[in-house]
Amino acid sequence: MSTSMLSGKEKAAYGLGAFGKDIAYMLSSGYVLYYYQDTLHVSPIAMGIILLVARVFDAFNDPIMGVIVAKTRTKWGKFRPWLLIGTLLNAVVLYMLYTAPPALTGGGLVAYAAIVYIMWGVTYTMMDIPFWSMIPAFTKGGSEREGLTTLARSCAGVGDALITVITVMVVAMLGHNNDRVGFSRFALIISVVFAFCTLVTCLFIKEKSTADVDSPSVKQMFRALVQNDQAMTVVVSIVLINLSLYITSGLLIYFFKYDFGGENWRTSYTLFTTFGGGIQILSMMLLYPILRKFLNAMQVFFASFVMAIAGYAILFGMMFAGFLNLYVMLIPAFLVFAAFGMLTILTTVFLANTVDYGELKNHRRDDSVIFSMQTFVVKLASGLSSFLTSVCLAVFGIGKITDSGEGGTGAVQALSGVSVMGLRMFMTLIPIAGLLIAILVFKKKYILTDEKLAEIEQQVKTAG
Repeated sequence: MSTSMLSGKEKAAYGLGAFGKDIAYMLSSGYVLYYYQDTLHVSPIAMGIILLVARVFDAFNDPIMGVIVAKTRTKWGKFRPWLLIGTLLNAVVLYMLYTAPPALTGGGLVAYAAIVYIMWGVTYTMMDIPFWSMIPAFTKGGSEREGLTTLARSCAGVGDALITVITVMVVAMLGHNNDRVGFSRFALIISVVFAFCTLVTCLFIKEKSTADVDSPSVKQMFRALVQNDQAMTVVVSIVLINLSLYITSGLLIYFFKYDFGGENWRTSYTLFTTFGGGIQILSMMLLYPILRKFLNAMQVFFASFVMAIAGYAILFGMMFAGFLNLYVMLIPAFLVFAAFGMLTILTTVFLANTVDYGELKNHRRDDSVIFSMQTFVVKLASGLSSFLTSVCLAVFGIGKITDSGEGGTGAVQALSGVSVMGLRMFMTLIPIAGLLIAILVFKKKYILTDEKLAEIEQQVKTAG
């Protein structure tokens, strides 16, 4: 591994790649259920099953992609070729996902959604695994790795927040209040920006690790992953953390449209998500570095859990009391979004640390497979949350068609008292349960403290 520090150009290029990657990811994961269920009127249960099945398929696809990346040997390295190819294919599929042929209805539309969404998952994996796997390959570890991870996650957070904030307003503007047309045009713009950002990353980032290790077999890679108990602990934690966040974010648009309501629900939704997204970014860029000056990574991690659970509890209390003031709701929103911003950074750092642990324990550096699990678990959490969201929508009758409005322009339906309470409980209590389980799992199983990591690093050097 080269001892030179990363240049500002390399950091900026990697950060731009993270931004482009996550605007594409967020458009798909954040709005695909809304597009097909609320705009095209596909059954929410059908869409929930599609999203969940696609993630189960990824259980086999993602680790295999990690093996393929590990076996790749080209003059451009093993990461950049797949990063570029995967991005170009995924950009095309993303546009197709939000451009369903108008002639398709019923079963044909469901089949189209299923095929294209599975294609999206496969092509996204092709670029996401090499993107995050590059971190150990061109950083020295320690503060440099944590600093780059923080930068990349912050840039990705900007991308997430941007899509969350502008989508409903921009879609309405581009489609002239026809959401079907608006989503198609918006997806085209995002696909082009996504491809450009990745191209910049590929041009300016190069692997600094020159070791040419033997390529492991699929059996060896799966064994190495299963034997890395620390990686599995982080993976379970990531699933539970992201599941909690995605359930809330997935239902948020329905909360503002059907519960909070009003003619200006889009404006209220945009204001709330703008605040939340901004806080999430600031927590990654400012709050996390500040707290790290006084607390170690584990202490910040558990403090973030406390913040998130407190925020959800306050929000549920407000909802239960029927006190839905937009500006007051920003108080618990601050706690929730700030906490998730820091948790996003820390889970990535902890996962990167398990690569060093696995090298010592299993005598090989399985960075691609370890990071392939991050891709899988994030998409698994997305699939599970989408399925649970669809169950909520179906059980409580949220988003039923009230007229034949073209392109999602039909009348907004009023909810019954049972539907309102069901929506509010799904948004808050289930995420609290997920976070509590994540705390218990992580506290019981994770052992890679700063002291332990320093010990492992010394043992790896001695063994090498």
